[in-house]
Amino acid sequence: MPDETVPAGPFSPWLSATLRARRLPTVGADVPCGTCSGCCRASFFIHIGPSETEALARIPQALLFPAPGLPEGHVLMGYDEKGNCPMWRDEGCSIYAHRPQTCRDFDCRIFTATGIAVGGPAQAPIAERVAQWRFTYPTQENHAEREAVLATAMFMEAHGDLFPEGMVPVNPTQRALLALELHRVMYDFQLEADAGPMPADDVIRDALVVAAQGPRSAT
Repeated sequence: MPDETVPAGPFSPWLSATLRARRLPTVGADVPCGTCSGCCRASFFIHIGPSETEALARIPQALLFPAPGLPEGHVLMGYDEKGNCPMWRDEGCSIYAHRPQTCRDFDCRIFTATGIAVGGPAQAPIAERVAQWRFTYPTQENHAEREAVLATAMFMEAHGDLFPEGMVPVNPTQRALLALELHRVMYDFQLEADAGPMPADDVIRDALVVAAQGPRSAT
């Protein structure tokens, strides 16, 4: 793996922008990918919704199949024998201006931020970039929010059996996003812990469950 590092930006502004984008479904993420194309070559299934007419018009129907568990009209696009998106060419995405919203939303910095592994060997092209990202922490708030994100992710990873069935996603991307969305719970507990011990695991679990069921802060 190359030794180079890649600037990921200040942590708190990135976190705020990521959470805002989650609430504005057509905005997408602003990722300084540079020459990296890891997510296009990582054996991902790409979800495309029925309203994404521009993307659907440019993808051959033979490459699409119904998305399991979703309403009619939601489809998935698979990958080729090399793990590449079938719309990928040597020079880049052949439908970039009309790419699916899933592609616009994906930001592999969520794995750097949470410490959650991106997946198995097929996701190695993304894991390499994840290891290269370097956030900066210009204020104590940046440090505190990063610690809260890491603590939330670690708690869910270590105590998944404490949560209601299905709350903690199996998919690592969704699990990382959930840790970002719920981090304020752990942030508040860590502030309180400055004057005493952290609460018991079941208290933390209950607070995370309640937060997952209600509106989540955009930071």
